[in-house]
Amino acid sequence: MPKLRTAAALTVAAATALTVTAAVAPAASARPEKKEPKVASVTGWGEMRRTYHQDQDVRAFAFDARATPYATAEGDFPGSPNDAKGTVRISHYSPGLNVTITASGHVDSLTTAPGYAAMTAVIDEVSEGGPDWVGRRLGFSVYDGGKDRPGRTRDRVGYGWEFMNLTQDENGRWIENPHTGKGMAPAPFGPVTRGGFTVVHKDLPPVPGN
Repeated sequence: MPKLRTAAALTVAAATALTVTAAVAPAASARPEKKEPKVASVTGWGEMRRTYHQDQDVRAFAFDARATPYATAEGDFPGSPNDAKGTVRISHYSPGLNVTITASGHVDSLTTAPGYAAMTAVIDEVSEGGPDWVGRRLGFSVYDGGKDRPGRTRDRVGYGWEFMNLTQDENGRWIENPHTGKGMAPAPFGPVTRGGFTVVHKDLPPVPGN
């Protein structure tokens, strides 16, 4: 008789365990799925260094850009899938001169891949003593290296001036090209030394109504 009671108790315990497992299982599988982002974006601030010509200057970039696909549609032109809006801010501190030059502009293009963003912006303001950039389009790029340890980042940033946008004049001399096409930017060649960026990727959408 004791053996029968023990067997019955084990059967009840097993059935109870199955019931509890069955009740818990749906809750575990009901975790919210990660939502796909509505639009691509790049945000953040970071200082960078030039690997090809190191100095004590501090170069910093701040980006807050979001895709607005086909926002430039007008008449028969459907707009561009890489249309975007937002701001770019540039800061360059020269300790030798104790001078900081700043510039800012509005973003007009953004293209992304996982962990990568390329954008262009038209410069609206430049501080006194800065380059003649007002009205000029410049290219920028970001590599988002993922989550970092405190005080360390794998992010990178690139910009489209200095040697990055050269052309030859009629005499064959290399000069800086004053024109940059919408969406044109170099690879993010400069390691970020402080701060960091976040890239949210989304594929370019099809033309509306297509």
